[in-house]
Amino acid sequence: MKSTFFQLLRFSGIGVLINLSGYLLYLGVTAAGVGHKLAMSMIFSLGLLVGFFANRKLTFSHHGSGLSAGWRFLLANAIGYSINFAILLVFVDGLGMPHAIVQIFAIVVVAAFNFLSLRFFVFA
Repeated sequence: MKSTFFQLLRFSGIGVLINLSGYLLYLGVTAAGVGHKLAMSMIFSLGLLVGFFANRKLTFSHHGSGLSAGWRFLLANAIGYSINFAILLVFVDGLGMPHAIVQIFAIVVVAAFNFLSLRFFVFA
């Protein structure tokens, strides 16, 4: 239990850095005229690369196969991406809520999913 708590702390620290940077980039890209779903897709892809290496080494100290973990990481993040996309589709496109606020909510939901999937599936 103690190691999970410290993993959650490290995951949160890395996540705040990646997601804050990504969110600011998202705001800039959407302000430049790129649609919210395309902007989220582009930013999500960049965050994948950084997130894999940072969480593999710093959060979970994973020493297993990088290739095997990489495939599981891509699968878990494909699901996370789908969750994010669905949230934007429902709340922004469907209900007309402001995308900048909805994306903050989506980041939190996907982060919770990602921690659990990384802890128990990707880097188990």
